[in-house]
Amino acid sequence: MDLQVIFLGTAGSIPTTQRALPAIAIRRENELILFDCGEGAQRQMIRAKVGFHKKTKILITHMHGDHVLGLPGLLQTMALLGREQELEIYGPTGIQAFINAVEETVQFTRTFPMNIKEITEEGPICEEREYAIQAAKASHVVDAFAYALVEKPRPGRFQKEKARRLGVPKGPLWSKLQHGDSIELPSKKTVKPEDVLGKPRAGRKVVYTGDTRPAKALITLAKGADLLIHEATLGDELKDRATVDGHSTPSEAAKTAKRANVKRLILTHLSARYKSSETLLKQARKIFKDSDVAEDFMRIELKQSS
Repeated sequence: MDLQVIFLGTAGSIPTTQRALPAIAIRRENELILFDCGEGAQRQMIRAKVGFHKKTKILITHMHGDHVLGLPGLLQTMALLGREQELEIYGPTGIQAFINAVEETVQFTRTFPMNIKEITEEGPICEEREYAIQAAKASHVVDAFAYALVEKPRPGRFQKEKARRLGVPKGPLWSKLQHGDSIELPSKKTVKPEDVLGKPRAGRKVVYTGDTRPAKALITLAKGADLLIHEATLGDELKDRATVDGHSTPSEAAKTAKRANVKRLILTHLSARYKSSETLLKQARKIFKDSDVAEDFMRIELKQSS
């Protein structure tokens, strides 16, 4: 099963002709997970062909306009398209009141249920059969969270010859063992999954910081991630300004990536002052080689471990 990361918006604070406001989609099987929802997110979703009818979760990092003002338009678009599936929305304190205000003042008929969950502390916020989503506090000028999508380990590969030697006939019993269930043979012998499966295979991990200064909690959250998506609003030369505004520089993001031992770093949330991202990329790569800068509609495929 492939996991695809699609950068819908990569600007910080103000959109540009090349960059929309923050929104990052993860497509996993028939599910869509959206990190932040900047203005015009639904148009970016249409251009990227990610779809509006999938099982969907939206995770808002903080209540600044460039990260949340796309929600009203997205909700109305989903309603106009006749969405019926439940929409899950996670965010810090205030997200419920914001959506309530939209529904009380903007005239449209919602066609789908919503499950809104306000996050007040770090830790797991969502538990699915194959993955979990964890939250850690970011270091910004308002209450903010970073998120990690963490897949659970998959069973090891099924070893057919071992199963045959143990007397397990091909068919439903093989399937039960592959899904982690012990079985009993007609001889009353019990065969456990570990008897016929290889070593468990690690799941994938994607971390998104939202707006933040460097923080120990982010290093912990990102530990060993396949992909760290980290803001780098301002270049190293504006580190003092970044500190005041609660943002990070490319070098600071790269240091977090290095300390967390991630596989790849993608910088996003770039200030409109940068017409080219070349200098920002060079600053990050001096510290962490496997760094890149996000562009709108860039896609990254994360393969499962074999």
